[in-house]
Amino acid sequence: MHKIQQSEQRIPLRVADSSEDLWTHTRDGEPRGYIDAQGLKELWIHTGTACNLACPFCLEGSSPGDKRLLPMLLSDVQSYLDEALTLGVEQFSFTGGEPFVIRDFVNILEYASRLRPCFVLTNGTAPLLQRTHQLAGLRESAHPIRFRISLDYPDASRHDAGRGKGSFEEALQGIRWLTENGFDVSIARQMEANENSAAVENKFRLLLQGAGIRENVAFTAFPDFGTPGAQGSGPEITETCMNRYPTEADRAHFMCAYSRMLVKRNEQVGVVSCTLVDDDPEYDMGSSLAASLDTRVMLKHHRCMSCYRDGASCSAP
Repeated sequence: MHKIQQSEQRIPLRVADSSEDLWTHTRDGEPRGYIDAQGLKELWIHTGTACNLACPFCLEGSSPGDKRLLPMLLSDVQSYLDEALTLGVEQFSFTGGEPFVIRDFVNILEYASRLRPCFVLTNGTAPLLQRTHQLAGLRESAHPIRFRISLDYPDASRHDAGRGKGSFEEALQGIRWLTENGFDVSIARQMEANENSAAVENKFRLLLQGAGIRENVAFTAFPDFGTPGAQGSGPEITETCMNRYPTEADRAHFMCAYSRMLVKRNEQVGVVSCTLVDDDPEYDMGSSLAASLDTRVMLKHHRCMSCYRDGASCSAP
């Protein structure tokens, strides 16, 4: 496992222009909270922001043909996947956009699953259903492939209001095909304020059973993260706030402590510190995975609060 040097020796992501610099200090001038990497357990690959759906709440701003982040090719990521092995990576994870609209995605997944277990975030709709003949060939991969399907609510009308008519039924088809073919599936759902989580998830289970999906799937509930470029106006995380997590073990749940993500911009692949911050160039960490692990991550992005306050994680349970 790649071992990080002591924090005093770390390379800052960029040099502060002054003590009031908004990367290293809050709007009130207090030193920001930060995370130092503990290693590379998980490498995320962003397949691009193209998607078959155009959900107005999408944290990536994805839609058909969107090019904010460009589609990945196997040739783009193969050397990074190989390098990650030398750094002790335990899992490869994929997000979008919608990975299955990317022409080379199944080739990437086939290569990655030879090396480590894989985890795929997908809406489970037509792009996946149209490629089940290719997925069937990955059932015997050297390492398992797990999927997380977006199913916002246990109600077709509410789900389709955001994702488009028929997407709810297509997602159920996707879940059914994956579970019947031996793939492990979990569900990403929308989190609502003051919800009774147990009651909500019980409704989901009744729905799945009624659809002939009897596996006891896990759930991950996500808040509204806002669309790309949205600015948070709430409290900021300071060094003093981080006394809540005083030790390296306490901070291990922060994704930037154990993961990195590859993105493609302007035909170049680069590393960012988290799946939730690819809309802020201050979190770009260059082109080297190894060097990115020696770079301190400041908890400046408004989405960092979800990790700080709620222990949120995009990773598989």
